[in-house]
Amino acid sequence: MNSDLKRPKGWKELPAGAVLPAGTAVEYHTGSWRTFKPVWIEKKCIHCLQCWIICPDFSVLVKDQKFDRFDYDHCKGCGLCAYICPVKGKAIVMEKEVKE
Repeated sequence: MNSDLKRPKGWKELPAGAVLPAGTAVEYHTGSWRTFKPVWIEKKCIHCLQCWIICPDFSVLVKDQKFDRFDYDHCKGCGLCAYICPVKGKAIVMEKEVKE
């Protein structure tokens, strides 16, 4: 064995990486990652809240047990809300994000 080569560190010797303190997701505005954003079409919405159930970012905001709005600061634009919408013609559509 070549004595010039160092043994790689084992997993127990590596420093912890990508560790965030618990409960800090609110501090990170990940909405800037989007390419497409969901747009709510109020007149079509039946307030089934399927979008709220499926949203992985908790970006569908509900008030009085009805859809209220999207939290665009945290929505990453995955499109699951638009996909799950049961309304014919869709009450949520994905539109190209326009950065200003």
